[in-house]
Amino acid sequence: TETKWFWSKIQDEFRGGKINVEKTQKLLEKLDVQCNTIHVKHIFKDNDRLKQGRITIEEFRAIYRTIVHRQEIIEIFNAYSENRKILLENNLVQFLTQEQYAVEMSRTIAIEIIQKYEPIDEVRRERQMSFEGFARYMDSPECLLFKHECKRVYQDMTHPLNDYFISSSHNTYLISDQLVGPSDIWGYVSALVKGCRCLEIDCWDGAQNEPVVYHGYTLTSKLLFKTVIQAINKYAFMTSDYPVVLSLENHCSPSQQEVLADHLQTIFGESLLADILDDYPDKLPSPEALKFKILVKNKKIGTLKETHERKGSDKRGKVEEWEEPDDEEEEDEFKDSTASDNFSLKDNQDKETEVKKAISSKLFKKKKTRKLKIALALSDLVIYTKAEKFRSFQHSRLYQQFNENNSIGESRARKLSKLKVQEFILHTRKFITRIYPKATRADSSNFNPQEFWNIGCQMVALNFQTAGLPMDLQNGKFLDNGASGYILKPQFLRDAQSNFNPNIIRDGNPTTLTIRLISGIQLPLNSASSNKADTSVIIEVFGVPNDQTKQQTRVIKKNAFSPRWNETFTFIIHVPELALIRFVVENQGLITGNEFLGQYTIPFLCMNKGYRRVPLFSRLGESLEPASLFVYVWYIQ
Repeated sequence: TETKWFWSKIQDEFRGGKINVEKTQKLLEKLDVQCNTIHVKHIFKDNDRLKQGRITIEEFRAIYRTIVHRQEIIEIFNAYSENRKILLENNLVQFLTQEQYAVEMSRTIAIEIIQKYEPIDEVRRERQMSFEGFARYMDSPECLLFKHECKRVYQDMTHPLNDYFISSSHNTYLISDQLVGPSDIWGYVSALVKGCRCLEIDCWDGAQNEPVVYHGYTLTSKLLFKTVIQAINKYAFMTSDYPVVLSLENHCSPSQQEVLADHLQTIFGESLLADILDDYPDKLPSPEALKFKILVKNKKIGTLKETHERKGSDKRGKVEEWEEPDDEEEEDEFKDSTASDNFSLKDNQDKETEVKKAISSKLFKKKKTRKLKIALALSDLVIYTKAEKFRSFQHSRLYQQFNENNSIGESRARKLSKLKVQEFILHTRKFITRIYPKATRADSSNFNPQEFWNIGCQMVALNFQTAGLPMDLQNGKFLDNGASGYILKPQFLRDAQSNFNPNIIRDGNPTTLTIRLISGIQLPLNSASSNKADTSVIIEVFGVPNDQTKQQTRVIKKNAFSPRWNETFTFIIHVPELALIRFVVENQGLITGNEFLGQYTIPFLCMNKGYRRVPLFSRLGESLEPASLFVYVWYIQ
């Protein structure tokens, strides 16, 4: 039946004789075979015996079998087929339960799979599956590594905002480097389309009373603030329904701040959150309560109650002064940390003495401050995301309000996380904390976001325009929860009773993850001249320091089309809730060193068990379909 089916599908194409490589590609697509053009060209060349650029029907069949009849799939099929020709419905049910861990409804699933993937009519009618159908099922989205249930929003979205990791970008308007590169609307559009929920807008006074967006004091080009807001308005909720926070880096004079406020209100209209929600006068609302809302993050004068009472009044020309400690005091956390070092999480009775100490140290220590002028119209648009300078954990415990957020530079945050990890976690349980790249990263490079997720920082802001490991981790982490840009933090980073410390191994059973890396499928090629790359795969775990590890396969020489490793790797994972697994495919070069071919990063808890395909992505995050790895995954949780 298979042979008959195959000939009936293709013979028409050969009525006029032999076919060329373009027709071969089209015919493969017609047969539902995913293939990479460069790989097809090489396989075509290998099978074109007369080397005239045209092949016979027999040669086409050989090409088809090379691509579809992969040895590793045949082996699995034969293990479950009683006659090595056909899978009965029961055989498929057995495969699904034993190998793919489809515990519930496996019979219903089996019937659906046969209906969907079996191309031969008479086999399908008998509720059976040929190898052709099985191969198509194994290549289908249903066998991808990523769990289907994580593709939708499945987490509880009614916790307060500070209970979530929030996808965040730094200097969103830049599309290359920080000093002379172009500023571009595309920076905002692409970040939003990737599910980013916190954007940064650097605002400066512009000509004709129109504020502009660019990286101040540098040669980066300028965008009109108005244009940026129009683009955000258009794309804000295309990928996710959940709130977008606009982090304003505000350098405008009061009169142009009023223009900012005016544009925000006119362009966003009802989407702009400009007053407290009735149910949340004194606590942060949830992503659910803020669906389709835009929040402004900026300095704010006065209280939420005062803002509420001023609603509807004329604020033109009204300017307030804001005083804050100057940057030089950034390090006071370390200079005068004795009071807070003795702070114990359980023991809170000496809070009063702490307050007194804090106040007395303030009296004796004249701090440098700077004054900023803020237009009331803009200040009043700041509700639940008030930017507040971070002074110390001690100061925050005593004075910080529920709606005040801190931004901490990566170097300072790294020091704090080393010296006072428990206090840092206590802080991120209550307050939204944003971490941003240090200023010396003029090339827009990124830091590893994992170390800050490990301590519960909600907004770890990366340069989305810069490809590489940090953005791979960012993109991988936020695939979870329907790529909505919000991921509920694990219980131990939310619960006040928890004494979690990422540097200490937790009691309890670690999870053992086993990955058998079976083969590569049409791996990406960096040059069209050859498909003979020397390929190897690295599997890395990112998470708490103790889980951080990597293992590597041997190199398979001169085969990027179908390398077979068949190697098994075991990883011990202590904190699965924070772990990401990253697959990297490399071409081993003797002279030039190893060349990156593709990668895939996935949260450990989003991994399916069983035989799975790992789709590969380019350095820039673009899909390289059908390039993938074929693996068998197993773990007990």
